[in-house]
Amino acid sequence: MLQTPTDWSQGLCPWRVQGREPVNLSHSQIPFVADLRFNTHGSIRSEWDKMEQLLEGLPEQRAPETTGRGAPRLVRAERRQVELRPMSLDDMIGPEHLARLVWQMVQRFDLQPLLDRILAREGVAGHPQTDPAILVSLWLYATLDGVGSARELARLCAEHAAYRWLSGGVGVNYHTLSDFRVDHTEWLDRELVRGLTGLMASGAVDVQTVAQDGLRVRASAGGSSFRREPKLRELECVARARVAALKPEVSAEPPPRQSGLTPRQAAEKRAATERLVRVEAALAAMPEARMRKKRNKGEPNEARVSTTDAEARVMKLPDGGFRPAYNVQFCAETQQGLVMAVMVTTSGADQDALDPMHRKMTEAYGRPVANVLVDGGYVSQAGFERVTERGSAIYAPLGTTMVGSTSQPIIDWRARMETEDAKTLYRLRGQTIEWVNACVRNNGLYKVTVRGQAKVLAVALWHALSHNVRRMLAMQPVAAAA
Repeated sequence: MLQTPTDWSQGLCPWRVQGREPVNLSHSQIPFVADLRFNTHGSIRSEWDKMEQLLEGLPEQRAPETTGRGAPRLVRAERRQVELRPMSLDDMIGPEHLARLVWQMVQRFDLQPLLDRILAREGVAGHPQTDPAILVSLWLYATLDGVGSARELARLCAEHAAYRWLSGGVGVNYHTLSDFRVDHTEWLDRELVRGLTGLMASGAVDVQTVAQDGLRVRASAGGSSFRREPKLRELECVARARVAALKPEVSAEPPPRQSGLTPRQAAEKRAATERLVRVEAALAAMPEARMRKKRNKGEPNEARVSTTDAEARVMKLPDGGFRPAYNVQFCAETQQGLVMAVMVTTSGADQDALDPMHRKMTEAYGRPVANVLVDGGYVSQAGFERVTERGSAIYAPLGTTMVGSTSQPIIDWRARMETEDAKTLYRLRGQTIEWVNACVRNNGLYKVTVRGQAKVLAVALWHALSHNVRRMLAMQPVAAAA
């Protein structure tokens, strides 16, 4: 039955029928009920009586019986709700976020060489350039995050909170990011040495022993791009003919396009010119490929060079397959696992990399290290002799090679490795350099998207520098506790 309301203070009467939710009868479809006007200052008993008479014959309403479990009550997403969130870019990441730590490390870098290359100056016409500190921090953080594509990095700068914070509202496009990544190889190398030199001067690390190892990285070239010299000559003639054919096509254009190229013509000319340059580079690399083929007891006429990346070489990769790749050499100190030097070679063997790496480190840091730990792939008489002449002792596993050698460095090495102290020291090689290789692999150094030995070296240096930044950040709490 209709229940009498107990509170009329709101001016509207929430009538309740048994088993039902409250109903506002002022909005009812019944004309009599819809015309009711409730007044808290007057009597409404007559209206109440009329309402009882109207609804007196209605059957009693009961709550519907539910069978089994009812529908779940959910808090659903509402994505069209407008929200006003007053916040700055600095509020988007936490105070201990890795992006903030990377930015703090970049402030310690010597960025003056990068600033000197900027042509836009005060008082001179020119568009302002992006701050090099922003570009350096973006690539360091992206490398630590496993991002190796300039297009992907540009997308993250517009969508991801950490990258937006690093860019600081400055718009960056993928062309700027891509060019900056490979155009500063010398600065990256110097900054790598500068960071280690500062740690050595402060006593944070005492470099006495280093470990060296090579990492095969897939090149940006396919196996089908390797051609022999006759085929390269044929491709060169086709490329030259294509470049020459574009000139009449341009001059045949009606006015007003005789003075310039259409976008399509410019793209075709650029592609043809780049194709010709790559083929000429492959022909220039053919003599070296023939010598390598002859040294490996193969037929020199069977030597092949890639028309995509003339400096890439087919190497045996960790999965056992043979594909175009580069040999990236890392050398790290055994105390903190910091990378001290990086090299990139086009040889699948590590023997030829021992002496150049040791010479590079000696010149960069002003003195040779006491001990060098390498695996069996570096064992060679010439390399051991040169490294020993500079004052370093080599530790490598004993094998059946050069057992009867009369070279004094080889004799000393074999005698040294028989001692327990040498075996104990050599155990540091695996836990140092293999760990560094695993770290850069986890950061995405499986395949490079750039072409050429110099650009691959730049990518490897970014990985080495980002690895050292992570290690330095991990060393700060230890230094503070000490």
